[in-house]
Amino acid sequence: MAEGTRPVEQMLDLTEETPSAEHLDDQVQKAQEQLLQLKRQQEQIEKQKRELEELSRRQDELEHGRAEMSDKLTRALVVLEREAYNAQSWLEQIRVARESFAQHLELIEAIDPRNWNPSDLHKELSRALSTVDDARTEYNEHRSRLQAGGGNGDQSLPDTAPGVYENSAGRSFSEWLQIGLALTLPLIIFGAIAIALFAWLASR
Repeated sequence: MAEGTRPVEQMLDLTEETPSAEHLDDQVQKAQEQLLQLKRQQEQIEKQKRELEELSRRQDELEHGRAEMSDKLTRALVVLEREAYNAQSWLEQIRVARESFAQHLELIEAIDPRNWNPSDLHKELSRALSTVDDARTEYNEHRSRLQAGGGNGDQSLPDTAPGVYENSAGRSFSEWLQIGLALTLPLIIFGAIAIALFAWLASR
């Protein structure tokens, strides 16, 4: 009787040791789920890696940009401060020149030979010529300063070069003509009066 039951027990043991098809399917499904989960984790890790790389790249870009612009802005401020100082100096020169030109223009426009005393004609003419010479000297000095400061464009001040009839004393032909006229004018007037008086006496 005992021998008859042994094959049955062996069959039961074999059944317990050999996994069933359902058990294998479960194992396969679990393995697939684990693989899928690992794949999702891998994708998540790769995404985080890309994000970190992007952050690192942007941080490097920030540091490079900060260093570049800090250097450029610092040097630009130095240049602009120097330009501002030069501009202020330039404006001050313009202000001084403008005031000087206005004063000399007023003096020159005040010259009116019609109001001169004939007896002091030589003195009046000398004073007027001195006024013009002073204005010319001031004009040339301010013009040189302004051109040295940058006034060399289309709006630069005109030159006051002497005329072609300038002699060795530095006076132009027109100036000497005026001086000669002033010196001989009293004689011309006296001669005209004498001729008129002579003609009047002769006609009587």
